[in-house]
Amino acid sequence: MFTNDKPDVVVHLAARAGVRPSLLEPASYSDINITGTLEIMETMREFGCDRLVFASSSSVYGSRTQGPFRETDNVDIPASPYAATKRAGEIFCANYHYLYQMHCTCLRFFTVYGPRQRPEMAIHLFADKIRRGEAITMFGDGSSIRDYTFVEDIVKGVIAVVDTPLGFEIINLGNCSPIRLDKLIEKIATAVGQEAIIERLPNQPGDVPMTFAEVSKAKSLLGYAPDTPLDIGLKAFVDWLSEYDPL
Repeated sequence: MFTNDKPDVVVHLAARAGVRPSLLEPASYSDINITGTLEIMETMREFGCDRLVFASSSSVYGSRTQGPFRETDNVDIPASPYAATKRAGEIFCANYHYLYQMHCTCLRFFTVYGPRQRPEMAIHLFADKIRRGEAITMFGDGSSIRDYTFVEDIVKGVIAVVDTPLGFEIINLGNCSPIRLDKLIEKIATAVGQEAIIERLPNQPGDVPMTFAEVSKAKSLLGYAPDTPLDIGLKAFVDWLSEYDPL
């Protein structure tokens, strides 16, 4: 690709994703997410491409109960190997900016959802089971909080970064409107039009109690303004799911 196309910007979204699987296969996550990222950056350096957009994650903030999360917060204790690999990618971005003046913008995505979401992710998994009349598994008491962000809002932030070389920056992209897990399930059930059957199990290792984005930096640098309320985003997802996989 670099030989023939000579890209001006690389948007690096590839990774092995998922918190819980990373506890079982940390070496695989390290190889794909850290070594793979380093290989991309070395190839960019070799071919003279000096602009990278790196997809990081809200998971780097670790296990916290107070929000919102700001880019200046301490992120020294990730709660999973997946989170550690994403933080490592950010550090390499800082290093390559320092050594080679590469423009590296790290975007910390906050729980992205929407059409084409991976099937093991909560909203996809819950919606599918609810519409099939199957029980869904809720880990913990339902009080965990996530800042669910519609994919179109994330894409707008990514495109803005592509058009804006910033040196080295870390920027949150989130919805700034976190919701409890039990309330999320209620909203998914409403969007599907069926009652949820819930099986309750203990919290899982690696899960964090909260994510909550503070996005004033994204607004200032990129003009970022998420504008998709959760109810609207859930309806869009359920409509897509019904068309993609009709019962």
